[in-house]
Amino acid sequence: MSSQEIEVLVVGAGQAGVAMSDHLTDRGIPHLVLEKGRIAERWRSGRWDSLVANGPAWHDRFPKLEFETVGADDFAPKEDVADYFVAYTRLIDAPIRTGVEVTRVVRNSDRPGFTVQTSDGEVQARYVVAATGPFQVPVIPAVVPADSGHTQLHSGDYRNPAQLPDGGVLVVGAGSSGVQIADELRRSGREVWLSVGPHDRPPRRYRGRDFVWWLGVLGKWDLSAPPQGAEHVTIAVSGADGGHTVDFRELAASGITLVGRTEAFVDGRMRFAPDLARNVAAGDANLFALLDEADAYVTRNGLDLPEEPEARILGADPASLTDPVLELDLAAAGITTIVWATGFRTDYGWLQVDAFDENGRPAHQRGVSTEPGVYFLGLPWQSRRGSSFIWGVWHDARHIADQIQIQRGYLAYDQQAALAAEGAVL
Repeated sequence: MSSQEIEVLVVGAGQAGVAMSDHLTDRGIPHLVLEKGRIAERWRSGRWDSLVANGPAWHDRFPKLEFETVGADDFAPKEDVADYFVAYTRLIDAPIRTGVEVTRVVRNSDRPGFTVQTSDGEVQARYVVAATGPFQVPVIPAVVPADSGHTQLHSGDYRNPAQLPDGGVLVVGAGSSGVQIADELRRSGREVWLSVGPHDRPPRRYRGRDFVWWLGVLGKWDLSAPPQGAEHVTIAVSGADGGHTVDFRELAASGITLVGRTEAFVDGRMRFAPDLARNVAAGDANLFALLDEADAYVTRNGLDLPEEPEARILGADPASLTDPVLELDLAAAGITTIVWATGFRTDYGWLQVDAFDENGRPAHQRGVSTEPGVYFLGLPWQSRRGSSFIWGVWHDARHIADQIQIQRGYLAYDQQAALAAEGAVL
């Protein structure tokens, strides 16, 4: 591929890039997908060994293909998810080239479109879709110095308990990743501390339906923007071990020590905010609010779904809630490792166009950027709450494909008008 021209270049062959290829193919739009690793590489090498999808297989998929390796209500292991996307690319005959990294995209100054530099030559593209998703660069807060004597790694680099040195582990972050990693480490025999910040805590299942179903029928997947102040609130939900509602009191009863939000590290001692009880209570309130809405939906629609009063029963508050640990000497506690389950940031250093705001974030509306001809796909809340989920990105890709089709229509008219004008002159 020393030099190539293509109408649409899609960067990334994860769930976003595969979805984009699906819709471009349906519209007959010539395109090429470039992926620096393998198809769905993040699912294979960017996750811990025991990870499963957070949604059941009937929901976390694309419309044209069902999972063949797991039941509809089961949670697919990460390798099965990656294999699913490989199978999907074969189904749609996606034009994907793997092992090719895009290093630079710039707008052409003397002709339409963009010049794209890759590890395998140059590409000329009329349109570019950045489908690299939100999980690009691990975020580790600058709290504990690298020379503190503790092993520090991000959840994106965690694979299994055997990977870590002997000793206790502090897991910072109580979203889906942090909770599942902390529980796995505890089951392996480790002493575990879990730093819990603000979070939503939906039921895994309620009245015979998974929470993804409830969010769907209650219209919550289609919320166009997060509530004010909740843009970065994590969701504590798990598909591990067949799926279960995350209960921090149960985690504490199992032997995990809960602490508040991690604030500072001074002289070998970690300091935590006095917000643990407040964060857990807010998560409880979020749970009960969803249960109330679900009950009202059942009544309003006359559904025959079994009542589940036990879903509202909370266990006794553990000592870590009633007498919170605000400061911890890590060495004295035997903590040798800190796992930062603190999320990711994007990295668009390769996309050198005017498509970002003053903070370096994509400037767009539903994925259509401020730079004509450049599109984003797979971002959280790109168009709705479900945008960064498997099924949600497929619907966002359809919108982007529609926008590219519209632009192609205008371009075709302009070319026809120019030819007509030329013919009139002759």
